[in-house]
Amino acid sequence: MLAELRTLDRSQWSAVIASFLGWTLDAFDFFLMVFMVKAIAAEFGTDAKTVSWAVTLTLAARPFGALLFGWLADKFGRRPILMIDILLFSVFEFASAFAPSLVTLIVIRTLFGFAMGGEWGIGASLVMESVPAKTRGIISGLLQEGYACGYLLAAVVYYFLFDAIGWRGMFMVGIIPALLVVVIRIWVKESPAFEEARHKADRPDPFALLIKHWKTALYVVVLMAAFNFFSHGSQDVYPLFLQTEHKFDTHTVGLVTAIMNVGAITGGLIFGAMSDRFSRRWAIIVAALLALPIIPLWAFSHTAAMLAVGAFLMQVAVQGAWGVVPVHINELAPDGARGMFPGFAYQAGNFIASINLRLQTGIAETSSYSHAMGLVIGVTAVVLAVWTFVGPERKGVELR
Repeated sequence: MLAELRTLDRSQWSAVIASFLGWTLDAFDFFLMVFMVKAIAAEFGTDAKTVSWAVTLTLAARPFGALLFGWLADKFGRRPILMIDILLFSVFEFASAFAPSLVTLIVIRTLFGFAMGGEWGIGASLVMESVPAKTRGIISGLLQEGYACGYLLAAVVYYFLFDAIGWRGMFMVGIIPALLVVVIRIWVKESPAFEEARHKADRPDPFALLIKHWKTALYVVVLMAAFNFFSHGSQDVYPLFLQTEHKFDTHTVGLVTAIMNVGAITGGLIFGAMSDRFSRRWAIIVAALLALPIIPLWAFSHTAAMLAVGAFLMQVAVQGAWGVVPVHINELAPDGARGMFPGFAYQAGNFIASINLRLQTGIAETSSYSHAMGLVIGVTAVVLAVWTFVGPERKGVELR
C-alpha cells in the first residue's frame, strides 16, 4: 500500500493535502462549539439542551450549502470554490466570538453550517478525481480522518487555552483557516476530470443528473443519515458527558477526547486501506458491528482511564467505517455531478441526523448520558450494517 502511495505525483499530493487540511479546519471549527455548550449555557442563563440548537442548526444548514457550493464546483471548478468556502466558514467562526445573545449566536452558527456544508463534497471529489483508483481507499481513510484531526486539535486547544481565554476566545482561534487558505491555494491544481469536462459543449446539468439518479441519491442520503448518527452520536455529546456525568475538569476532558480522536485516525486509515484490498461495503459493515461490544466500556465505565480506552476503541470502529465514505460515495456518484452529488447526499443525511444532540440530551434528562449514547450507537450500528449490506458498490470505477 505504501508503494502505491509513492506513485502519487506532486499535484496529486497537493490535492490530498489541501482537502485534508480543509476538512481538518472545518471539523476544528465545528467541534470548538461542542466543547463550549456548558460554558455558553452558563453565560446566557439557559441549559445545555437549549444551546444545543446551535449545533442542530449548524448541521441542518449543511445540505443547502452543499447544494449551492457543489453546483458552483461543477460549474466553475473544485479548486476556486473550495478556497472561497473555507474563507467563508472561517469568517463566521470568528464572528461567533462576538455574539451578544444566544439567538445571535445560533444565527451565526447556522450561517457557519451553510458554508461548512460545501467543503466535504468538493474536497472529496477533487481528491478522488485526481488520484489513481488503486489508492482511493487508503486516501479516503486519510482524507476522512482530517475530521478526527480537527476534533483532536479542538481538544488540544480546549485543554491548553479554555481556562485562560474562555469560550469567546476559543472561537477567535477559529480564524486560523483564513490565514492558511492562501498557502493551500498556491499548491492546488484543478481536478483532471473537471478540466476534461470543462471544454465539452454537451456538459450535463448537475441538477438533472441528481433527478435522473434519484434512487441512488435516496439510498445514499439514508446511508449518510445512519453514518452521521454514528459519528455525531458517539462524538458530539461526549465532552458534555465527561463534564456533567463524571464531573471531570478541563484537562481530563481534553485528554480523553484527544485519545478518542487518535483512535479515530487509526480506524480510518486501517479500514480505508482494507476497502482497497477487499470490499467497500464489507469494510463498513465490519467496522460498524465492531462498535457493539465496545459500548459497555465506552459509555458505562467509571474511571477516566477506562473511558479513554473505550473512547479510543469506539472511534476505531466509528471512524473506521467513515474512512471508506469519501471513496464509496464518489464511486456511486454519477459522472458530471460529482461536485454536487456526494456533498449534497452526505449533508442531506446530516440534516436528518442533526437532531442527534437534542435527542441525546433529551434522553439524558430522563435517564443518563450513558444510556442515551449506548442506545443511539447500538441501534445505529445495526441499521448502518444492514443498509450497507443491501446497497450497491462500484469499487474501482473510472471517475470522469
